Amino acid sequence: MAERTRPDETAGVIAETYSLGSGPWNMTPVTRGALGQIWKLSGNGRSWAVKELLFGCDPAQVAREAALRDSAAALGIASPRLHRDRHGAHVCRLASPSGGSWVKLYDWIDGSGADASDPEVLEWFGRTMALLHRAGEGAVGTPGDWYERCPDDAGWEDVLKKVRDAGLPWSDELGRFIATSAPRLAHWVTPSDTGDLVTSHLDLQPQNVLVGPDGPVLLDWDNAGPVSAEREFARALYTWSGGNDVNIASARRLARAYREAGGRAVLTGPGSFSMLFATALNYIHVQAETAVDPEVTAEQRDFGARQALTCLRDLPDLAAVSLLVAALDGRS
Repeated sequence: MAERTRPDETAGVIAETYSLGSGPWNMTPVTRGALGQIWKLSGNGRSWAVKELLFGCDPAQVAREAALRDSAAALGIASPRLHRDRHGAHVCRLASPSGGSWVKLYDWIDGSGADASDPEVLEWFGRTMALLHRAGEGAVGTPGDWYERCPDDAGWEDVLKKVRDAGLPWSDELGRFIATSAPRLAHWVTPSDTGDLVTSHLDLQPQNVLVGPDGPVLLDWDNAGPVSAEREFARALYTWSGGNDVNIASARRLARAYREAGGRAVLTGPGSFSMLFATALNYIHVQAETAVDPEVTAEQRDFGARQALTCLRDLPDLAAVSLLVAALDGRS
C-alpha cells in the first residue's frame, strides 16, 4: 500500500479504523483493477474486501456510490456492503509521511465469476439493469466526459509521441490505431440526450458480477452516477453477448428480460453505442499515458502498458454493433 508498508501492519490500522476488533489480522492481495488494488482482510473468523484507491479519491463520488448501492439493495439487488469507519465515513485515508492511501472496506463475497453464456445469469442481469434504470429515473446532472467525449487529434498525437520517445514496442500499433480505428469510433461519440438520463452503475460488465451461494452479486459501484439509459443498455448488450463475437440469442435473451422487468431503453442505431466507444477510446488513452508517466510507480506503468496493448487488440467492432442493431431493432 502507500510507501509499500507491510500488509500485516496496514491490516491492523484498517481494523482499528473500522472498529473490527483486536485480531490478529492478515491482509493478502487479490486483484488489481484500473482504479485500485483489492486486498482480502481476514481475522476473528471473518473476512472483508479492502479497495486501495491508487489515483486519489473523490469523497462526493463515494457518497453517490453508497447512496445508489443502498437504494439498489432495497430493490433486492445483492451487492457487497460498503462499511463506514468509526467516524461514519465511507472512505478513509491511512496516515503516512507521503499522505497515505485512500481505502474503502466492503463485505467479502465468496463466489465464482459470472458466466455470460448462462441463460439464468443473462436473465438475472437483464432484470437487474432494468431495476437500476427504473430506480434511477429522473437523474440530474451531466454524465462525465469519460462517457460522453473522447481524445481529440492533439491528445492522441501527444500520447503517441510520448510512447515513441519512451521506446515502447507497441508504439507502431498505437500509431496505426490512431490513424484508422480511433476516428471511425470517435465519429459516433456525442453528448447524450438529457431526457434519457438515469442514475446507474456505469460499469455493468460480467467481471463485476460474482455468483455466490445465494446467487449473483453486483460489484464495483465506484463509478455510480448519471448516464444515458440507452447507452448503458447498448454497452451492456455488447459486453454480455460476446463482444465482437456477438451471440444474437444471448443479446435477445438479455434484452427480453430487461424489457419484461420494466426497462425502457432501446437501440436506435450505432449512436446508441456512444458510451461503449467513448470508454474504449478513453481507456486506451489513459493507460498509454500511465505507461509513460514518470510520477507513478513502475508497477503502475507496467499495468498501463499491458492494459493499453490488450485494449488495442480488442477494440469494439462496428460490424458487431451493426449486427446487434439489426437483430434487436428496438425490440427484445
